[in-house]
Amino acid sequence: MLVKSITDFLEKWAPPSLQESYDNSGLLLGEKEDEVHQALITLDITEAVIDEAIETRSNFIIAHHPFIFKGIKRIGNSHWIDRCIRKAIKHDIAIYAIHTNLDNVHTGVNKKIAEKLQLTKLSFLQPKKETLSKLTVFVPTENKDEVLTAMYQAGAGNIGNYDHCSFQVEGTGTFRGNEVSNPTVGSQGNDETVQETRLEVLVPNYRLKNVISAMTEAHPYEEVAHYINPLSNINQEVGSGMIGELIDVMDANKFMGFLKKQMDLNMIRHTELVHENIKRVAICGGSGSFLLNQAKAKGADVFITGDFKYHDFFEANNEIIIADIGHYESEVFTKDLILDALTKNFTKFAFRLSKVDTNPIKYL
Repeated sequence: MLVKSITDFLEKWAPPSLQESYDNSGLLLGEKEDEVHQALITLDITEAVIDEAIETRSNFIIAHHPFIFKGIKRIGNSHWIDRCIRKAIKHDIAIYAIHTNLDNVHTGVNKKIAEKLQLTKLSFLQPKKETLSKLTVFVPTENKDEVLTAMYQAGAGNIGNYDHCSFQVEGTGTFRGNEVSNPTVGSQGNDETVQETRLEVLVPNYRLKNVISAMTEAHPYEEVAHYINPLSNINQEVGSGMIGELIDVMDANKFMGFLKKQMDLNMIRHTELVHENIKRVAICGGSGSFLLNQAKAKGADVFITGDFKYHDFFEANNEIIIADIGHYESEVFTKDLILDALTKNFTKFAFRLSKVDTNPIKYL
């Protein structure tokens, strides 16, 4: 197994282009052509995790959080990041991070939390804008189904819970090939008229290259007339945080107990239980305080996330319950999410979960 085989799968699931601007997801150490014997899955990269990889003969580590964010001007031995880099290189261990791109896809980190809390009717708290394009192509009517199928298979034509979505208009296409052309219809130097269909489909920007390639290959013409329009539309498949509903309304105190049990928590930092009952639940793995206003605007009874600052708790304003369960605690099950996805796709390869507790915060 090559590193590339695994990372190609991960990047199809959570494309690197969907990561936030501050992030550093991707292959942090190693080469895509490196051979992998066993992969270790962890939430964070620490010295203890590197040691665990060495002990278990795992030469590829897949983490949620990157450990390299900023430019490194020198590598010594005094800082923990330096020591991790030196040790990983010394033992020929490749390291890959799948961070905010996995946060932002609808089958990612927040979907896992929603499953733990048994939430239904899920949608993003803050869907992403400007991540979609409209692709328009003109095809001989007799070939439209073949071209459309190729674009669908490459990832075009999805809108929410629907796929194979397109708009089609029939019309007349005209062209004339020059002396070096090789026209599919007619001959060089002659004006030709063809019954054509104008096809329009939505395409996520990260799939645009593949869709255009599939469209071009399936199209019968030597030159494919098409154009791309970037859209400011909201993308329902990409975004930050999620909101959903409990199957049954739950008493607020009972819900807090349920939350502790389902997320395996020792404690919860929370505001006043201003709602007697809980039905609509907003969630965000990691640091989600930036989504508080969205959670309130969408009518959430409680907002579950981590890393709330003291003064930010006041912003609940008796409108919502803030439940800060901790950054690590909100995302620790991401390891299981990654493991499940990989083992289903690579049924004969060894993946193992790290046993190291990488939470830097301890409680008495």
